[in-house]
This record gives sequence, C-alpha cells and structure tokens, in this order.
Amino acid sequence: MLEWILSALIVIGAFFTLVGSIGLYKLPDFFMRLHGPTKATTLGVGAILTASVLYFSFKTDDISLHEVLITVFLFITAPISAHLMAKAALHIKLKRVGRTREPADH
Repeated sequence: MLEWILSALIVIGAFFTLVGSIGLYKLPDFFMRLHGPTKATTLGVGAILTASVLYFSFKTDDISLHEVLITVFLFITAPISAHLMAKAALHIKLKRVGRTREPADH
C-alpha cells in the first residue's frame, strides 16, 4: 500500500511541476509567469518531498528530518520571494500585456 501512496504522490508532484514549468514558458508577461514556479511548482515539489519523507521514515523507522526542513524552507521562501519580485516589478513599472489587471492601489 505504501508503494501506491508514494507513486501517487510522485505522479502528482511531477504533474504540478510540469504544469508550473509550462506556465513559466507559455505565459506572456512577468506577472503571469510568476504564478508558474511559485504556485504549481511549490505544490509539485511539496508532493515529491512528502513522498520522500514517507519512504525514508518507513525505511529507517525514524522521521526523515532533512525533507521536512526542505519543505518548511520551500513553503516559507517561495511566497516571500514571489511577493518581493512582484513588488519590484511594480516599482520599476514593468511592461504588462492587456490581460494583466492593474493593482488595486493604483
């Protein structure tokens, strides 16, 4: 049963990572591209790290702390870095396509 759960988590993680990568490549401007790696890829890496935690926890009978620390670091840093990049792009008035909405404070 553990193999099925691990397989499902890896496939889900790979799917979200692929969708995030395609979004990064296909979307037309910086603000839209920002969602690809910060949203979908974070979910993808999170699912893969969860599978790794489960595998090594059952294999060694201890909680695998390395993957837990990586997951915490990823879930803390990804939203913060995306927010800072978006604020910097707004500050330098980066060009947008017509479909990108104006920020609420402008």
